Amino acid sequence: MANEQQPLGLIAGNGALPLLIARGARSAGRRLVVVGLRGQADPALRELAEKFAWAGVVRPGRWIRLLRGWGASQAILAGGVRKAEIYTPWRLVRYLPDLRAIRLWYHRLRYDKRDNTVLTALADELGREGIQLMSSIQYCAEHLADEGLMTATPLPRGLEADIEFGFRIARSSAELDIGQSIAVKERDIIAVEAIEGTDRMIRRAGELCRSGGWTLVKVARPRQDVRFDVPCVGPETLQALKAARAACLVLQAGAVIILDKPKTLALADQLGIAVYGVKA
Repeated sequence: MANEQQPLGLIAGNGALPLLIARGARSAGRRLVVVGLRGQADPALRELAEKFAWAGVVRPGRWIRLLRGWGASQAILAGGVRKAEIYTPWRLVRYLPDLRAIRLWYHRLRYDKRDNTVLTALADELGREGIQLMSSIQYCAEHLADEGLMTATPLPRGLEADIEFGFRIARSSAELDIGQSIAVKERDIIAVEAIEGTDRMIRRAGELCRSGGWTLVKVARPRQDVRFDVPCVGPETLQALKAARAACLVLQAGAVIILDKPKTLALADQLGIAVYGVKA
């Protein structure tokens, strides 16, 4: 087991989760060194880290060199990567991979490039170099969704059938690595999350269901590896749901992180959106 006096590494993608983890680790007394994924990570992480450096999204060799140079034998991989940006013109120039990434991509990942497969390969690569990936919820477990109603705003009448139906379909979608969120109304699927991410899927659902009153269901994969980025919602999710005329947000209890949980749930009440947790 690594000495906790050693620094904890954080490989940070986009979103608020890396900041939440960084603050939690610092509060727990851990020294922190951060590799920020260029074009993704929040620059505010600099203020929380003893050491900070930028690295390319597809340059794991540099991640490893930085972490080993800083003396980190444990690391957390957290935050998303806007995959849609990788499918843009000049992507090979902008996201120039290193030799380690090329080897992974054309050998281990040649026939399976799903998110979970890629992340497992990266974890194994880090492990071979003496860097153990830790649970990404270790320093923010208090922000996980609870079971049952989490807001003062009640569930809209008759929504139980949509919750049961939507949760089952969302879990099937997540297991197939399609997406972890779906939009439902009256036991009909309005939209399924894919590469565009949750917020853009919410906007699409609002365009398709102009009458409103629909429900967003967000879950984890059935065998979610907590070393990797767990699903999250936050204030931006609630604002997007309000703009798209959604009525309810359903989360997998104990598996989805609510960023800045007290503030986000208070905002849900202000916006009149019920937030409900379901145990798998």
